[in-house]
Amino acid sequence: MKRIYLDNAATTSLDPRVLEAMMPYLTEKFGNPSSIYSYGRESRLAIENARKVVAKTLGAHPAEIFFTSGGTESSNTAICAAVRDLGCKHIISSPIEHHATTHTVEYLHQNGETALSFVKIRPDGHVDLESLDQLLSKSEEKCLVSLMHANNEIGNLLDIHAVGELCKKYNAIFHSDTVQTVGHYPFDLRHTPVHFITGAAHKFHGPKGVGILYINENVQIKPFIHGGSQERNMRAGTENLYGIVGFAKALELATTNYEADRGYISGLKTYMAKQLQQYIKGIHFNGDTFGNSLYAVLNVSFPKTEKSEMILFNLDINGICASGGSACTSGVDIGSHVIRAINNNPNLVAVRFSFNRDNTKEEIDFVVEKLKGMI
Repeated sequence: MKRIYLDNAATTSLDPRVLEAMMPYLTEKFGNPSSIYSYGRESRLAIENARKVVAKTLGAHPAEIFFTSGGTESSNTAICAAVRDLGCKHIISSPIEHHATTHTVEYLHQNGETALSFVKIRPDGHVDLESLDQLLSKSEEKCLVSLMHANNEIGNLLDIHAVGELCKKYNAIFHSDTVQTVGHYPFDLRHTPVHFITGAAHKFHGPKGVGILYINENVQIKPFIHGGSQERNMRAGTENLYGIVGFAKALELATTNYEADRGYISGLKTYMAKQLQQYIKGIHFNGDTFGNSLYAVLNVSFPKTEKSEMILFNLDINGICASGGSACTSGVDIGSHVIRAINNNPNLVAVRFSFNRDNTKEEIDFVVEKLKGMI
């Protein structure tokens, strides 16, 4: 049975061209980047070249790019540093962040290190910027604002410039989880008022286990991991050499093909939404689906029936990969905190479909046909 993969917001397949770029560093170029002989220098050069490629692509300076194990580590580092090194005593976040942010800010709050407030979320899933303005204006403490650029479940996009300008106005630190947008949208960090952003290679056809943290050059933080001088004394531990090379290659490819990929994938999303509306009664789209939203994510609520309660299981039996919430928690079926925050209707079952450039209309036709039988 052919598998149809519609869970690209969880992870994407590794592009063969990325693997090809990584292969030499998995085989003959195995030197430790901290060693002084030629093998080591070769590895160090590969990392610094990768850093330059990533910085250039994102409109940043190479000294602002730090390689990490992924988005979760990057967000943890930024949030903890804002509180412990930059003097933020009040965190403003939202109830629909990724758990890498939510669990970190709750931990710091419960630990007594910081106050914590959540902005209001509008019914369409967007952050209420007036609510953010009020929270910032009322705060007597220095604030960290942590709001994601694109929601990983419903796809809503934040106006990162508007939020950045508000943070500037109130002298707040701004961290944005951009894991769903780095590699999917062009960035120009020199002209974006943000202090920290994050990225993970496996969201744009790169390898798993490697990410970035952008730290604006005007911000000085202490290391999150101690024990070595790697990443300019910011992150101890031997670097994930082939992962870093893969990150840069994947980002380069994603940027080169951005316009074509975006047009094609947007078309698939619109096509599937129209097909579902046509053939399945009582469905509901979550978030600002046809507005300011990630072009690769479609979140659909189906009417709850005896059949549809097992919808993900039944999709899997038919070789179709989709998810109910975010993949990071898909082993536990507690429903989605994001869907609960915007549309808490117990009579609906939410499913996230997310697309990539290899998906086809034929696959979508097959999925819609199977869904008709499941509802």
